[in-house]
Amino acid sequence: MKGKGIGVAGNMIVDILYPVRGLPAPGELTSILDGISRSSGGALCNVIADLASLDPELPLSALGRVGTDGEGDFILERMGKYPNINLSQVKREGITSFTAVMSDEITRQRTFFHYRGANACFCEDDINWDTLDVSLLHIGYILLLDTLDEADPECGTRMARLLRTAQSRGIKTSLDVVSEAGDRFKRIVPPALKYADYCIINELEAAQVTGVPLRDGSGVLIGAGGTDCGANMREALKRMRSFGVSEWAVIHCPEGGFGLDREGRYEAVPSLALPDGYIKGTVGAGDAFCAGALYGAYTGAGLREGMELGIASAACSLSRPGATEGMRSAAEAMDLYRKLI
Repeated sequence: MKGKGIGVAGNMIVDILYPVRGLPAPGELTSILDGISRSSGGALCNVIADLASLDPELPLSALGRVGTDGEGDFILERMGKYPNINLSQVKREGITSFTAVMSDEITRQRTFFHYRGANACFCEDDINWDTLDVSLLHIGYILLLDTLDEADPECGTRMARLLRTAQSRGIKTSLDVVSEAGDRFKRIVPPALKYADYCIINELEAAQVTGVPLRDGSGVLIGAGGTDCGANMREALKRMRSFGVSEWAVIHCPEGGFGLDREGRYEAVPSLALPDGYIKGTVGAGDAFCAGALYGAYTGAGLREGMELGIASAACSLSRPGATEGMRSAAEAMDLYRKLI
């Protein structure tokens, strides 16, 4: 498929981390400690930054919305540090989407308060298809892009319509989903899968979409210990394909990556055994896996090779506290993979 480059669309978020000494009960007060920090996040920011590091020569286009505020400036400044990211299709309007992260220094638990902001209005009309010169378009997250999650009388959702438009223009499509509790998965996600060439999601999202349980009551991956994690993983992937995913249906989780390709071939790639003390943060590992797998697909790799690069990319991400700071070039990531496998 390698050709014109990759477009990444969807959520552009500023994460603001507040260290606190214990989360208060209703009506109580707690103190915010020193160490407040900001970082860019969301499917667009994380995946496109990872792709830019995997291949600094890869043409990349960002498609989304940020506000006309300082947080929007912050995101565009962060993305502007990568010479191969084209930001001309990022629209500025309203207030930038942000997440206030309350990080309890006592329990190490984090509580998230998300403001949907500008992302809620991102829609197909924001995309200039005539100037979007890419071979692959990845978009995320379904369930966190309010306008695109709306119903469409013909395609089921406005997200599905957007993906159909991309395919009609010869662009391969890929999507990701946000993890959430509730029953929206089965209503909102399947219509989009009909127009997805690639779907790369985690095991919690896959279970919600397909109705196939992938972890038991104690949180253990069903079938763990076998080479393929059992029949449930295969069944979930088959159901993803039955919804319409045409090229790769991929499920990633801490235990590894699992997928079905266009011919129905199943692949399972275990995660790396990382040295003690290696993991400095987990916040961007899923998006890093996605970026690695997408780059594999774009460069013509097979499913197994694509998931190996996904595993390698996730390992790179885990080496630093931030979501994207640990990413390396594709060659360096695979060198790390071969050393640790």
